[in-house]
Amino acid sequence: MDKRLLDILCCPVGKTPVRLLGRAELDALNGAIVAGSVVTTAGSPVRERIDEGLITIDRKLIYRVDDGIPVMLPEEGIGTTQLNDFPAP
Repeated sequence: MDKRLLDILCCPVGKTPVRLLGRAELDALNGAIVAGSVVTTAGSPVRERIDEGLITIDRKLIYRVDDGIPVMLPEEGIGTTQLNDFPAP
C-alpha cells in the first residue's frame, strides 16, 4: 500500500488513524475467519481470508484491503473484540 495514502486514511467511524496489519495480527484474523467466528460490524459473516488489512491505532476495527484498495465502509469493518488472543503489534 502506498505510504502517502496510508498517512491520510482514517477510520470512517471514529476518525482514528489506521496502520497496516502485522503478520501475526493477520494470521490470527485469518485463523478466526477459517474457524467461522468472524462477522463484520453489520453482522455479516466474513468467509474469505484477508491478504492485507488496516487496523485503527486503537486496535478496535480492521478494514480489508482488496487489490491495494482499502475498503473503508463502516459496515465492512471487523471488530477486534471478537478475536480471542489477538496479538499485540
